[in-house]
Amino acid sequence: MDLDLRDKRVLVTGSASGIGRATAEAFLREGAAVVVNGLTEAEVGGALASLAPLGPVRGLAADLSTAAGAEALVAFAAADGPVDILVNNVGIFSVKPFAQLTDADWQHAFDVNVMSAVRMTRALLPAMLGRGRGAVVNLASEAGVKPLPQMIHYSVTKTAMIGLTRGLAELTKGTAVTVNAVLPGPTWTEGVEAYFHGLAAAKGEPVDGIVETYFRNDEPTSLIQRFVEPREVARMIVFVATSPASNGAAYRIEGGIIRSIL
Repeated sequence: MDLDLRDKRVLVTGSASGIGRATAEAFLREGAAVVVNGLTEAEVGGALASLAPLGPVRGLAADLSTAAGAEALVAFAAADGPVDILVNNVGIFSVKPFAQLTDADWQHAFDVNVMSAVRMTRALLPAMLGRGRGAVVNLASEAGVKPLPQMIHYSVTKTAMIGLTRGLAELTKGTAVTVNAVLPGPTWTEGVEAYFHGLAAAKGEPVDGIVETYFRNDEPTSLIQRFVEPREVARMIVFVATSPASNGAAYRIEGGIIRSIL
């Protein structure tokens, strides 16, 4: 299938690893030029070394929890021309009891998971509307629909991303600009792998055993009973970004965890 991505410029935030990196790779394989982003020079350098053989890719280390970081990435991405597709992927998660979550915990989660998308979209959407074409894809989560009690702060930020998506889409009426959300379920990224290794060490149990029983014990409603792979989410992101008749929608790729027909 030709997705008409030749000569398109794509910016994927938080793309030094995990879903973001898989998404950058998927766009490159479809012929797009991609800008990647990570928190450190080492992360970005590693991503560039891996992705460069696939096509035109540049990268910048920037902390998108700050206005200065977002502004720097926007300027860097736009240096070679307008951004056609923005994927707001950068995000963090942590497991912490609600009563122990401080104001600083909440603020940091919102700054990374929500305000990064607000700032990047605010900077790039007006030009897309001016050209009459473009796409924004926001990474939310199944936790935005089915909040997780052990990650309430994370869940709330992902609910906010779904609301942000629909609100922004309303601004695109009558144009060929689209704004959609993608909602992954538990995905086997480097961050999730590190979490499970830490959990195994704390419990004094083999990590393989904890992973093997995770869906049976913690996510029994999952229909696939396994972790989603980053490349599977990436394919959904590319599809959504290149689907002109879809706008303001929330696409679930969570393995059926959410027990709902919609």
